Order: sequence, then C-alpha cells, then structure tokens
Amino acid sequence: MHKKILKLAIPNILSNLTVPLLGMVDLHLMGYLDSDVYMGAIALGGVIFNFVYWGFAFLRMSISGISAQANGRKNKNEMAMVLFRGLFIALSGGLFLLIFQKYIGNFSFWLLDGSPEVKELASNYFYVRIWAAPAAIALMVINGWFIGMQNSIYPMLISIIINVINIGSSFLLVKLGGFEERGVAMGSVIAQYSGLLLSVFLFLKKYKHVLHYFKVKEILRLNELKEFLNVSNDIFIRTICVIAVFTFFTSQSAGFGNIQLAANSALLQFFFLFSYFLDGFAYAAEAIVGHYFGAKNKLKLKESVFKLFIWGGGFALFFTLIYWVFGRELLQIFTNQETVLDEASKYLIWLVFIPIASFASFIWDGIYIGCTSSRAMRNSMLISSVIFFFIPFYLLRGHIGTQAIWLSMNLFMLARSISQTILAKRAVYVKLS
Repeated sequence: MHKKILKLAIPNILSNLTVPLLGMVDLHLMGYLDSDVYMGAIALGGVIFNFVYWGFAFLRMSISGISAQANGRKNKNEMAMVLFRGLFIALSGGLFLLIFQKYIGNFSFWLLDGSPEVKELASNYFYVRIWAAPAAIALMVINGWFIGMQNSIYPMLISIIINVINIGSSFLLVKLGGFEERGVAMGSVIAQYSGLLLSVFLFLKKYKHVLHYFKVKEILRLNELKEFLNVSNDIFIRTICVIAVFTFFTSQSAGFGNIQLAANSALLQFFFLFSYFLDGFAYAAEAIVGHYFGAKNKLKLKESVFKLFIWGGGFALFFTLIYWVFGRELLQIFTNQETVLDEASKYLIWLVFIPIASFASFIWDGIYIGCTSSRAMRNSMLISSVIFFFIPFYLLRGHIGTQAIWLSMNLFMLARSISQTILAKRAVYVKLS
C-alpha cells in the first residue's frame, strides 16, 4: 500500500510543487524591482484568479472522484462521458469569463482593498492573464480525469512543462522585455495554451479509444448531468468558502498598507508550498480511495486511509521544522527590501503552526473526493470558515491587530482537520456499507 501511495503521490507532488514555485518566481521578479507596489499588485491580481480558478476547481475534484469510481466498476462509457461533460462545462465557463472580463475586473477591484497604485498595476496584470482562462479550466478537467484513471504521470508532465514555459517566458518578458506586471501575466497565457496542446497530444497517445464512447446527446442527458452537478454543487460551495477566506485574507492585508500586503503575500507562498505538497497525497487518496470505494473493498480502503495519514503527518512535522529554523532566510527569496522582511518576520510564528494544523484537512479532502462525499466536505468548510475564521477575526482584530488574521487562518485550518475527522465515520465508512 505504501508503494501504491508513493507511486501516485510522488508524480503529483512534483507537478503540484511547480505551481507555488511559479508564484514564488513571479513574486521574486516583482520583489526585486524598485518598489513594494509591484509585489502587492501581483498578490491582488492573483487573488482574482484564485477566485476564478478555484471557483472551477470543483470540476477537477468531481471528475477525479467520479472517474476513479467508474474505473473501479470497469464502466468505460461512464469513464468517457464524465470527461466530455467536464470539458463542455469548462469551455463554456472559459468563454463566459472572456466575454464578461470587463465586468468581472471592475467588480473585483471595487471589492478589494488596496492603494490606487497597486490596483492600477493589478488591473494591467488581470486584463492580460484572463485570456489564459479557457485553457486553464480545461486543464483542470483533463488532469482530474487522468488522476481518476490512476495516471499521475501525465498530470506531472503537463504541469512541469507548463511551469517551465511560464517561468522562462516571465523571465524573458520582465527582465529583457521590460513588461513588468504584464510580463508575468503574458507568461501565464503562453504556458497554459502550451499545456493544453500537450494534454491533447498525451490523451490521443494513450486514450484515443475513449473517443469511441463519445456521444454528443449524452453530454446533456439530464439524469447523468444532474448526478454530476449534485456532487459538483457541494464541492463548488466548499470551494467558494476557501476562496472567501483567502480573498478576505489578502484584501485585509492590503487594507493595512502596501508593506503589510507584500509581507503577507510572501508568507502565504510558504503556506501554498506546503499545501500543494500535501495535495500530492490528497490526489493519491482520490485515485486509491475512489478505486476501492467503487470496488466496495472496505478493508483496503481503511488500510489506504491509515497509511495516507502516516505520510501526511510525517511531512507536516518536516515542514514545521524547516519554517521554524530557516523562516527569515527563506523570506529573502522574494525580496531584498528590509521593511518587507522585518514586517513578515513578525508573523513567522503563525506560519510554523500551519502544517500541523492543516495536514489532516488535505488528506481528508482527497479521501472525501474519492468517496464523492461532497456534502460532508461542504458542511465542514462552512463551519470552519464562518465560525473559526471570520468570527474570530472580527472579535480579535481590535485587541491584537494584524495578528488576528494569521490566528484566524490557523483556527480555520485546524477546524477543517477536526470536523472532517469527526464526520468521516458517516461520510466514508458508513456510506461504503
């Protein structure tokens, strides 16, 4: 079982890590320009795309769980049609974003806090990067389907290629082209469409036979679409809660000033680094647990859950130690501005506790998705975000100031871990019975 977990987790970890590393490169490119305004602009613009892309993340989660169960049942028609339904929704959503980009941008910048200088640069970033949306959302669907097929190699290759192209393009456009914030946005557009072309090539190379099961009429068949959207709806609500928390976090940071925004943006990169690393095991959980759930093998499902938590807990301790010992040195990756470094150092202690507080929530996410227990995921997230993030922040802000945002983030992640553990008996094991 350990070998099976690592066989799926390691490629996912390698592919996932390219995502925060890309964010770190973008922040580094902006952090070594002559103003802290650029770091804040990328952070603020990034929040909008977190909202947009995380809003469609329900597609990847739904498809990986449903296709893994179909794979366990050997239902080839269902395995195929879940992919095509997902792509139909993804491309429709991408087209919608392009058509209404002006309204989305105006509303987003009205909603978010930030200085006029930061918002102007963030706007430049947004209106370039938005053109990557159709490719980025379609890739979520395709990668989710590959994971459901127990194939973690293809998502790894796609992600690595995307981010290598993105990093290379951004460096050239910023350092040599002088495009600054527009340069990192253009790098994203180039990379996403390159990744989409690669994913189509890989699909045709190994899964061309799936096209035989493609039926246009079945894409919009109400019963199957309703089942797909019922799972997706709960995951969508869960994802909206995540978006609300992180959007609020960045918006409040901007409200405290450009230096605070830049400092918190740098610290968040280390949280994202850990979360994307643990998501490698979560993706493995989606595929393994989904397969055993579909095959109704309760014994193997329990074994996989136990051993997934061994790996998650071990790496949580490892990241905690790294952040405790090397926190200040790691912050220098992003900027050489002492004011930003000094401000970020005040909040390092909260970052140290994040891995321990949050690791169980990432593992449970993968398990719940594999079992398509989307309602329990939704309920856990609603409880954690409202009761343990927003309420503590407003209660404590007047007493401990900006420390309240980091304390609330730790409470939010810990509440997710605990509530999902409590709900697991009914959501996972009883459901299988």
